[in-house]
Amino acid sequence: MGVLRLKKGACHKSQLNRLSRIEGQVRGLSKMIEEERYCIDIITQIKAIKSAIKSVELSIVEHHMEECVAAAVKAPDKRKREKVLKEILSLLKASSK
Repeated sequence: MGVLRLKKGACHKSQLNRLSRIEGQVRGLSKMIEEERYCIDIITQIKAIKSAIKSVELSIVEHHMEECVAAAVKAPDKRKREKVLKEILSLLKASSK
C-alpha cells in the first residue's frame, strides 16, 4: 500500500514480462517434479526461480525509490514524507531477517 501511485510504464511492463517468464519456470519446475527428475536439477531450477523473483523485487524497490520516494520527499506534506520513509525503513528491516 503506497502513498503515491504512478501510471504503468515501461518499468512495470518489464516487470510483468519477467514475472511471465518466472511463471513459465514454475510450470517447468512442476513438470520436473511430476517426472521425478534428478533432485539436484530440481533444486537448481528452484534457485533460478528464487533469483529471478529477487531480481523483480529489487527492480520494484529501485523504481519505488527513484519515483515514489523521491516524489514524497519533495512533497510539502510532512506526513506523506514520514509515511514513505517509515515504509522504506520497515521494508529494510523485514529484508534483513
